[in-house]
Amino acid sequence: MQRLLCLSLANRDLCSDNAVAFLTGLPKCEHHMHIEGSLEPELLFNLAEKNQIALTSDMYSTIEALKTRYENFTSLDDFLAYFNAAMDVLLHEDDFAALAYAYMKRVSTDGLVHTEVFFDPQAHTGRGIALEVVVNGLTKGLNQGEKEFGISHKLIMCFVKHLSVDAAVEAVGQMSSYFASGQVCGLGADSTEKNNPPSKFASVYEKAREVNVPHLTMHSGEEGPADWVRETLALGINRVDHGVHAADDPELLKELASRKTLLTVCPLSNVRLRVHKDVKESPIPLLLEAGVPFSINSDDPSYFGGYILDNYLAVQKAFNFSKDVWRTIATNSVNGSWCSDERKKEITSLIDAHFEQWAEKDL
Repeated sequence: MQRLLCLSLANRDLCSDNAVAFLTGLPKCEHHMHIEGSLEPELLFNLAEKNQIALTSDMYSTIEALKTRYENFTSLDDFLAYFNAAMDVLLHEDDFAALAYAYMKRVSTDGLVHTEVFFDPQAHTGRGIALEVVVNGLTKGLNQGEKEFGISHKLIMCFVKHLSVDAAVEAVGQMSSYFASGQVCGLGADSTEKNNPPSKFASVYEKAREVNVPHLTMHSGEEGPADWVRETLALGINRVDHGVHAADDPELLKELASRKTLLTVCPLSNVRLRVHKDVKESPIPLLLEAGVPFSINSDDPSYFGGYILDNYLAVQKAFNFSKDVWRTIATNSVNGSWCSDERKKEITSLIDAHFEQWAEKDL
């Protein structure tokens, strides 16, 4: 009962009790979650006080006012203004550790078993924070979460598109030792898509290959058109974050399906940022029909109204999927993960066991 009270009322109202229980227990993989986007207002205000950071009063008056503001973003850029300002409270290794651990603790009751977490080093080094403070702090918090809750994890660096291409190339080079050690497993690109076609960043991904980054992804097709998803694929990237506008192009869907390119879809984020008016507008059914693999993710959960389970429930509320559909979604999420094959087998076994428990029950 306590768990139900923590869920978004809007997302559970039209889900049966069985559907809520089934989706809560379903083992999940998350691939699109910005750790800075899990900075809850309570932790933000606490860290500001701890680190003696004066918050801008017109943006940060009270915790409740801030939560209300988060419900009324007008665009991606409107959100990014708050997202970027909030990071000023993160100064020390233990701040980053606290942030990462808070996320792991929060999702430990959501059925999450594996997470691949984005972070934005440029947003911190640009404030004078040493790279090792950021990476080691996040790693410490994630490791503590894995030890306590059994959630395996990977770190993914993102460069930000609103800064120069040269700055992104430099940032990738600065991360080379972390890629080599495996402490950071991949490279992505986030921030605004406006005036930033994927081809603009070809040299950044060339640099990534030069320093042997194991995995590559990019935010694309959230605000940008289907053609930009195609541009992303042309860069040799075989995972696309968001990618929802790919559904506007049937031929592109065929290509994504044939390449088995994972889209990391974020339903509640798409609504909060006005990509869609309602989760019912999500192209998830089209992706299923076309055979395009995707995962369901929370993006920036403290800003967008829900963590991973809330997104699963929102999708169920919108589409009333069967257990077979959820098996497909769960399986594709495992297959598209960047964890080891051994870990994938472990998660698949957990999923199989969950479906055996539900074999005689309806949603």
